[in-house]
Amino acid sequence: MFIASQKRKENIAEYLLYMWQIEDIIRANNLDIESIRKNVIDRFGLSDEQRQQLTEWYESLIDMMRREGVEKSGHLQMNTNMLSQLVELHNALLRDPRFGEYTKRFYAALPAIVELRSKAGEHPAGELETCFNALYGMLMLRLRNGEVTPATTEAMGRISAFIAMLAAYFHKNEKEDIFKQDDEQ
Repeated sequence: MFIASQKRKENIAEYLLYMWQIEDIIRANNLDIESIRKNVIDRFGLSDEQRQQLTEWYESLIDMMRREGVEKSGHLQMNTNMLSQLVELHNALLRDPRFGEYTKRFYAALPAIVELRSKAGEHPAGELETCFNALYGMLMLRLRNGEVTPATTEAMGRISAFIAMLAAYFHKNEKEDIFKQDDEQ
């Protein structure tokens, strides 16, 4: 909760990846709050009040996962909604000629995205979800000290740069409408 809140303020891409990780942590603990308390919450040096807040946050996520039917796989609706907001922003940025650098970053990442989507089977995810799936997969691979080929590292670098720019525009747009036309034009 504390980390999620900070990431939400600073980097929406990191926030979404973190929330996917939280979903997996909850699943790994069989949606059991006592197991999460022992394996996760108690490992932080928290005050009693903070521990209670974090426990309640995990309990609410567990409840949402059960109600939304994502106990085994999938993502919470709030995370899916966040991804949808990013897709809307992505499409708006691509349509607006003022964001040529963004378009350039997207097209630099597109060959890797297309390759990943081609490996996804009959129902590939959209372009942005493919990017987040790849970034999450890379995070999990690194946590397990897995081997990463130079080609994968290069492709992930392009995807990361693209998603980082999208995240920066997301936060900038939250502060001010980046699509607002100047009156002097």
